[in-house]
Amino acid sequence: MKLIDFYNQAVRFGRLADPRKDKSKIKNFADSAILFGKPDLEVRKIMLGIDIEVADLLLADHIRQREGLDLVVAHHPEGKPFVDLHEVMKLQIDLLSQAGVARKTASRLMEERMLEVERRILPQNHTRPVDAARLLDMPFMNVHTPADNHVYSYLDAVFKQKCNSLSLLEDIVKILIAIPEYKIAQKFNAGPRVIIGNPKRKAGKILLEMTGGTEGSKDVFDKLYKAGVRTLVCMHLSEEHFKKVKDANLNVVIAGHISSDTLGLNLLLDNIEESAKQTFPVIGCSGFTRIKRK
Repeated sequence: MKLIDFYNQAVRFGRLADPRKDKSKIKNFADSAILFGKPDLEVRKIMLGIDIEVADLLLADHIRQREGLDLVVAHHPEGKPFVDLHEVMKLQIDLLSQAGVARKTASRLMEERMLEVERRILPQNHTRPVDAARLLDMPFMNVHTPADNHVYSYLDAVFKQKCNSLSLLEDIVKILIAIPEYKIAQKFNAGPRVIIGNPKRKAGKILLEMTGGTEGSKDVFDKLYKAGVRTLVCMHLSEEHFKKVKDANLNVVIAGHISSDTLGLNLLLDNIEESAKQTFPVIGCSGFTRIKRK
């Protein structure tokens, strides 16, 4: 499969897994791109990691010399997609609206948060890994929201399927731990856990926070409570957000950041391979473990 086709398939499947109702308006994802490499490059063997930095690219170059390698794929964005990360956060407006928050309120809060994220990222040295890939002549791309969308759609389906056995916070943890990626994380003491609320407490209405770039507004949690939400299931939660969630009396289950990212990438790769009728040997690094479901 050519590099451009690999990227286009990632976008296509990311669109199909997107939680927004109107998928026809989704043309691409600002936080995902081919960072370096010729579009017609034939991709056969991949090195894939959650975070790919300069050291990882040097490792990839060593592996390429030893056994061959065509492409390095990161999950988290670098270069221009990193600078544009705030753009994909618009997705969260739809998620908040679906949860019962007034769209006007959701839009106002998310616009404020998007500007905050944009200001935080703007001064960072975002081109370092991309520059390294260019100097090494190493094809390099990243897929962020397309993979995160897969986490959302997969867990949403799992929770709906198991709704009859999903009553307490500890039930959420049990369901997550049964998923291979989270089971691996548990071995490293990074598995799913309740961080706010008693495990025996009723879960109530659940909101999945698994996609949309990064954490949303820290001022939305009281609005979610008023909309009937009682539990958040998140990849991660900053200390600032943690305090606001606690004040809003919401429960929080942390699924796990790297494990959730790994789940999304695995689901995305499964779809790409099935569509292409081609299996890509994958060298996992930087927190990623390849687990196939198809």
